Amino acid sequence: MGLLLHVFKWDKRWQLLHKCDILVKRSIKKQAASSTKLAEVGRLLDAKEGKYDTGQLFLHRIFGYRGVILFPWTARVYDRDLHNPSRQTTTTTTTVTAATTTPATSNTEASSIIVKAGHSNNSTATTSAAPQADAAASAAAWQASSSTNTAADAQQSTTKVGTATPITSNNNNNNKASAVDAKEVKGKTQTFYQVLIDTRDCPHIRAQTEAVTFLGNQDSNRSLYAIPGLDYVAHDDIMPYSSNDKQPLQHELFDKFLTHTPDAEPPFVSQETLKAWQEKNHPWLDMSDVHKETTENVRITVIPFYMGCRETPASSVYWWRYCIRLENLGELSVQLRERHWRIFSLSGTLETVRGRGVVGQEPILSPRLPAFQYSSHVSLQAPSGHMWGTFRLEREDGYSFDCKIPPFSLESKPDDVNAPPVGGASSTRDDSD
Repeated sequence: MGLLLHVFKWDKRWQLLHKCDILVKRSIKKQAASSTKLAEVGRLLDAKEGKYDTGQLFLHRIFGYRGVILFPWTARVYDRDLHNPSRQTTTTTTTVTAATTTPATSNTEASSIIVKAGHSNNSTATTSAAPQADAAASAAAWQASSSTNTAADAQQSTTKVGTATPITSNNNNNNKASAVDAKEVKGKTQTFYQVLIDTRDCPHIRAQTEAVTFLGNQDSNRSLYAIPGLDYVAHDDIMPYSSNDKQPLQHELFDKFLTHTPDAEPPFVSQETLKAWQEKNHPWLDMSDVHKETTENVRITVIPFYMGCRETPASSVYWWRYCIRLENLGELSVQLRERHWRIFSLSGTLETVRGRGVVGQEPILSPRLPAFQYSSHVSLQAPSGHMWGTFRLEREDGYSFDCKIPPFSLESKPDDVNAPPVGGASSTRDDSD
């Protein structure tokens, strides 16, 4: 079953279509022939400026799937387009103290640790063996970080960014530090929501439905778990609707988390199970920073998440997952061809990763289907680091360009909760991209 394509464009005709009936298209096989049937699933409601309540049904503005809101998150959104209209490369001045530990190794989509994709035989990874001082200076010239802010900075926080200048090996450390023209990107507080996705829509959306992963409590640090049908949705991507159906959404956690209460608004109220699940799994669900940047009418959004640490007698391995959305804002179709990542670890290593596509795909972003979203993982043998890079895109007219991936920091947390979440978890391996 797939939502009607013209319904996906509601954001462009919101004033005309709010409060109208929502129709879905269902394909029914009958005697080797396929027919289409329309069925009403609800009625659109006015968009809210304030927060939506738990139990609110909605359609995703970009991907069109049906969902229900579980609870809100507050995140700092660093939009480099607002502070860098000329689309310059952003960087951060970073001071790193040289360590005596063994250089850390890190992994991203090209590595064998990544969940849900093909093997890494179509990509290459190179880790710099240069002295740590050089690696730190190089990272300072080509990447940006979003520093962790205190509660006093919750409403608006800033991170230093600027335009990078190429550094030659003959420059001294002072010249390397001055190669960054410092600016500020202000992080604005915005609301996101933890949601459940209707399992009937999962095969028809261009976003991974097992994007929320976490570390299990096994001894092996290569075990990852996923809860299917969980997503994070920005407030502006919520298109609320109402339904008279007591079971409007199909997801195995819907009845465990919500109960139908006709007199309530919305008529689905959270159970104690949801509150306990949220409290128990807050550390690995928590989102704090969102990074955005647009190149040639293609906007990249990155949301990093800390997953925890795996201790071994020889080392400590820190894990993060990151969710990336590519969205075509132009009128011409583009196709993602290659990825190029730079991963800097606090221990002083700078790794380069190149490969074809992402998660085994080379998605086309067209005006009809403008967005693609996926998640991947990275591990470091250091408690923090940074990632940045580019996607190589090819436009339908033959023009190719590098689309910037906004730099983002990888920050660990003091508390590491590794217990699997309640219900819905499925085991997966980290040996594919």
